[in-house]
Amino acid sequence: MTKVPVRATPRPSEDRRLRIGFILGRSFTLSPFALFVDVLRLASDEADRSGRVFADWQVLASSPQLITASCGVQVAPTCGLVDPAGFDFLVVVGGRLETTNPIDNETIGYLRKAASRGVCLIGLCTGTFILAECGLMRDHTSCVSWLHLQQFRERFPDHDATAMRLYSLDGERGSCAGGSSAADMAASIVRRQVGINAEKNALEVLQIDGARPGEHVQPRKIVPAAGGDARLRAVLIAMENNIERPLSIELLAASVGLSRRQLERLFMARIQEAPARLYKQLRLERARQRLAQSNAPVIEIALDTGFESASNFSRAFRSAFGAAPSAFRNATPETL
Repeated sequence: MTKVPVRATPRPSEDRRLRIGFILGRSFTLSPFALFVDVLRLASDEADRSGRVFADWQVLASSPQLITASCGVQVAPTCGLVDPAGFDFLVVVGGRLETTNPIDNETIGYLRKAASRGVCLIGLCTGTFILAECGLMRDHTSCVSWLHLQQFRERFPDHDATAMRLYSLDGERGSCAGGSSAADMAASIVRRQVGINAEKNALEVLQIDGARPGEHVQPRKIVPAAGGDARLRAVLIAMENNIERPLSIELLAASVGLSRRQLERLFMARIQEAPARLYKQLRLERARQRLAQSNAPVIEIALDTGFESASNFSRAFRSAFGAAPSAFRNATPETL
């Protein structure tokens, strides 16, 4: 009986491996970094062997000092700021937004050099803030977490930003909301750069049923009664992301393929509330939060929550909460 020789899976030469470099900001978030790296690790070899066969990754830094994550875990760089052209992607991992100077000037210059050489830069979690601070996201849509969208818009008013998806990747820049979506983005890169079998191996070992696409709406329980209706959830998120300049109900309906009347029926069936009324309530809730947590003038808060005048805002606020904005602020201890 003639034996058929078993052919091993061909191994790529080193110059054909997927190469990714990580730059960790001070107080970076550990979970998205770890998930991204583990997808690469498991996709790079068979089963759980962890060999760097199909991919390679490094943690880059301007000095050999340990980098501390927001949870206190420390990570050691594996190499310096080597030639950026040696990487297919550079992933900047951010963390707490209160951290000043998350990366040093040398690293900022390195990222700008990488961009000029055509290396794709990815902002992971609040790493997108770091790239924007470097002036590297102005011509690209930044995908950020719903939790940080307002802060991003306030800090970079001339940038396009969205919280309506998990991640985006256009060839020159990428951005990811963070958390578990880091695994989805890494899987997408592996699928395109290495292959579907490599992606499948990584996700199966990580006990992930399947990678979500970038356009998947970020999970958030704004109104629990929204249930699993993706259209309703998308409209609610769009409302919360457009408080300062409210969108028309017709535009919101069209964004999910419905007429205004169809959207109104959907709202009444699911949450027993008209979309226009709920939208106004969301704006008023945002205004109440601003009154309690800041000393901004009432007229500024009124305009920032989509009201045309202070008097119009005051009437709506009193009707909703039983007190004028100034009286509410004076009675709120957080503002003292």
